[in-house]
Amino acid sequence: MTPQDLKHIISSGLLSFPITDFDTEGNFDARSYAARLEWLAPYGATALFAAGGTGEFFSLAGSEYADIIRTAVNTCRGKVPIIAGAGGPTRQAIACAQEAERLGAHGILLLPHYLTEASPEGVAAHVEAVCRSVKFGVIVYNRAVCRLTPATLTMLAERCPNLVGFKDGIGDIELMVSIRQALGERFAYLGGLPTAEVYAAAYKALGVPVYSSAVFNFVPKTALEFYRAVADDDRATQSRLLDDFFLPYLTIRNRKAGYAVSIVKAGARIVGHPGGPVRTPLTDLTAEETEQLARLIRKLGPQ
Repeated sequence: MTPQDLKHIISSGLLSFPITDFDTEGNFDARSYAARLEWLAPYGATALFAAGGTGEFFSLAGSEYADIIRTAVNTCRGKVPIIAGAGGPTRQAIACAQEAERLGAHGILLLPHYLTEASPEGVAAHVEAVCRSVKFGVIVYNRAVCRLTPATLTMLAERCPNLVGFKDGIGDIELMVSIRQALGERFAYLGGLPTAEVYAAAYKALGVPVYSSAVFNFVPKTALEFYRAVADDDRATQSRLLDDFFLPYLTIRNRKAGYAVSIVKAGARIVGHPGGPVRTPLTDLTAEETEQLARLIRKLGPQ
């Protein structure tokens, strides 16, 4: 798959980040992960991100990464494209990107480099180094310490032909408008704020109609129903689902830092597709919070 093929794929439809399955001892469970992907693939997501943010990339050991990407690629071959997460310090991000390319992933989502702040020039050098290390397509994730400006992205677009996607996880509307205006159709643009459905209509109005859904992990029919409502400007359906599910869901998610991942794993467990616990430093939902989430899911009906 060429970088332009990846750009075309992520320019429409709903994307999602499958959780990463761990067993009771916290080790990667390839069999459970493959079963999860086999369950989710037929629902019609445009692409799935393996070892992404919701997939706890930040807690994975280097030796596990290849197993996760290999399992995803082999399970979903001919069904749905797999985009691999890659991130951390530059050499680690390059190693992940090259391994993902070797294993047959269709591209990478370049996650933030973590912890240390850096100058715009340093962040640009990091992104460029990763892009130059592979031939397939790269999507950069604007989030946390990776905060790219229109000027920096313009320079990167000129130097890195395989940088084809921009995902926003910051939510700065002025910055997003400036980037969209400066880069035009050079990139495919993705909404990447946690529980992106809440922001989907606003981002569509900015020229960013595609987003990734975490709740697709446990209520895939609802996730697709909401995506179609946004695509069709169906305000009534959006409003109903926001009131009945997404806003109460946010009330639970916002109780603790890190719950954006924990609540997704809890949802998967509730619907009969458990993926094990989250890894520290994240914490799982309490029993009371899990029951509150279960009541919300039951109201949605069968998935």
